[in-house]
Amino acid sequence: MTFRTLDDADLAGKRALVRVDFNVPMHEGQVSDDTRLRAAVPTIEKLRAGGATVILLAHFDRPKGKRVPEMTLAPIAAALATVLGSPVAFAEDCVGPVAAAAVGALKPGDVLLLENVRFHAGEEKNDPDFAKALAANGDLYVNDAFSAAHRAHASTEGLAHLLPAYAGEQMRLELTALDKALGNPERPVMGIVGGSKVSTKLDLLRNLVTKLDKLAIGGGMANTFLYAQGHDVGSSYCEKDLAETAREIIRLAGQNNCKLFLPIDIVVAEKMAPGAAARVRGLGSVDEDERILDAGPESVERLCRAMANSKTLIWNGPLGVFEIPPFDKGTMTAAHCAAELAKEGKLVAVAGGGDTVAALNAAGCADDFTFVSTAGGAFLEWMEGKELPGVAALAS
Repeated sequence: MTFRTLDDADLAGKRALVRVDFNVPMHEGQVSDDTRLRAAVPTIEKLRAGGATVILLAHFDRPKGKRVPEMTLAPIAAALATVLGSPVAFAEDCVGPVAAAAVGALKPGDVLLLENVRFHAGEEKNDPDFAKALAANGDLYVNDAFSAAHRAHASTEGLAHLLPAYAGEQMRLELTALDKALGNPERPVMGIVGGSKVSTKLDLLRNLVTKLDKLAIGGGMANTFLYAQGHDVGSSYCEKDLAETAREIIRLAGQNNCKLFLPIDIVVAEKMAPGAAARVRGLGSVDEDERILDAGPESVERLCRAMANSKTLIWNGPLGVFEIPPFDKGTMTAAHCAAELAKEGKLVAVAGGGDTVAALNAAGCADDFTFVSTAGGAFLEWMEGKELPGVAALAS
């Protein structure tokens, strides 16, 4: 898909309405992680350098169309000013006279953050009148919030049909990386999908086995596949009612020449607790009171060899209970392996999803991946092959 970027835009003297993702972690009224604020800086600075005024639209939490004081964006404006090293004005509404007055006071290069768009019910309903009220304060629209692009809301989709629309720098980065991973990848392409439930990733698995050359399944969902193949899983978490679905995915992979990698050995324990006594077992050797909590060393070694023989990797979900040592070993080892290959230029390694990002950060190797997406739902829906309304609206 081709889309317009800010390289195509005449910015001088223009009011740029920019949809950003500032749904950031807060602690005692202060921003506790400014990653998403820093991600918006390249777009903000490009607009400022071009002579535009920058008017930021964002949501925070789920106020459900009502004004909730605890969900104001005011503290985020102060945190953004610190990140930018320059003032950020704040307006106590995103539409109407308050917003219009704040926008009217801006000079080229100024930055303004408007209040939480979700304080208005029209935002999540993608109400045309609300979209028009937002558009009244801009001459062009920039979407820099890939993480909200799977929602057809007024500020993520509606606005793109009312003003000249462009992808911001973070959006451009995300879409380019994702295209390299699944749109037009260098083959062979390998995927790693982990996490606890097959039920939450059925669409994802069905799509990936038609697109990838290799797919490794880990985490709790691997237990369901092992059970479907007739292996005893002891007291492990397992969606036994999805055994036939797992077998269907195995058949679909075979029909599409996608090689499936399931664990060939496993790490088990009777308790899921830090420092619990962990044992490596072969398949079918799990005691009744044991739980499978990680991929075994042979499985991980085989995974690393498969990555070394691939050109592209896309990763969503850990291989085990990475938050609790010693059940983090499989995920950590595989992460370091992928990071090293990416660092050496041998692998395009793209990862995304909340648990995946946390695992890569815990492994200390996120920076060595080609690209790590912080977009949870949007990243998953993109991997599932679904059209994202906020992205489709930017198509040129």
